[in-house]
Amino acid sequence: MKRRNLLGYAATGVGSGIALVACSKANSEPPFTAVNFSQPNVRWRMATSWPKSLDIAFGTAELVCRQVSAMTSGRFVITPYEAGELMPGLEVLDGVSAGTVECGHTASYYFVKKNPALAFGTTVPFGLNAQQHNAWLHDASGLELIRKLYADFGVTTFAGGSTGAQMGGWFTRQIEAVQDLKGLKMRIPGMGGQVMKRLGVDVQVLAGNEVFAALEARKIEAAEWVGPYEDEKLGLNRIAPYYYYPGWWEPGTTYEFQVNRSAWNKLPADYKAIFEAATLTAHLRMLTQYDAANGEALERLVLGGTKLIPYSQNVIHAARKNTFELLEESASKEASFREVYQQWKTFRGRVYKWNRVNEWSFANFSAKVPSQLPNDRVQQLNDFPEFVS
Repeated sequence: MKRRNLLGYAATGVGSGIALVACSKANSEPPFTAVNFSQPNVRWRMATSWPKSLDIAFGTAELVCRQVSAMTSGRFVITPYEAGELMPGLEVLDGVSAGTVECGHTASYYFVKKNPALAFGTTVPFGLNAQQHNAWLHDASGLELIRKLYADFGVTTFAGGSTGAQMGGWFTRQIEAVQDLKGLKMRIPGMGGQVMKRLGVDVQVLAGNEVFAALEARKIEAAEWVGPYEDEKLGLNRIAPYYYYPGWWEPGTTYEFQVNRSAWNKLPADYKAIFEAATLTAHLRMLTQYDAANGEALERLVLGGTKLIPYSQNVIHAARKNTFELLEESASKEASFREVYQQWKTFRGRVYKWNRVNEWSFANFSAKVPSQLPNDRVQQLNDFPEFVS
């Protein structure tokens, strides 16, 4: 389906969604018809990796459900469930693959033990930012490559929202050099976790609803989640005072909607088109929500006493070196990883050259935080170091 047609469906859903609320566990029928009544009634369940308290992440799943129902006048209803209701947050792929649920909202890098190349679906350290990753997925064959990986699991996938560049995590003690990472117990998933492990970190992979309790019980000494808005909701600032940036391991984190292939093949063609249009709308919306919320939340955290600290050049350079060593090693060992990596690497090189000319030259000149905080706090937000590309 051409993108202009998808966007047409999406626009219809946004307008209709104002009047209709159909993403609840109550099976109420909408008051009017948008599709032919000859189409079947379909009821799906969507497992997610998020607690409901994370309203942007879980809200993205809810948005797809509302729009699908609105655009089918309640004939295709999907009910979302928070992590732990149907299955643990890190087992969504297992549930979708087995057909326990028809679809899920999660992140592919949670499943790198099943196939290391799945990391590319979400984000790779020192990789693509949100806009670049979106271009790679939708206009440079990235999504086709990720779907090829998921074929082994009987699953297809759709982009499901981006957090943008993430923060570098919360720490109970300061990290000034690589040696300070040795033995540190940290929650960090994906390839970023693999790089941190190479730097000496004791890596833990936990779902979002488990992070605060682990940090509070001192089972971990550091944790990364997303960014100021959701990190504050999880309460990480209440345990760990040091907030590091940048999140070099997640420069453009993208979530996804996973769909059981058998369930997908049973859908009528227009239901497929509607689902795809709804996921595209939700995918674009998530990033705008995070960008709108994170700046205000960061100011609030800093005013509340959070110590905002950049990673040292020692750590950044060591992390980058180990990242590309890991990428090359993985490509030499795994054929599927090599296929995705080589295509991704070519795209990365090209888009980096272009963005140095347009986006980054402008950002380097103009991006400063307005002086609306007390001077010492403003300084923390303004004095960002120069990072290598």
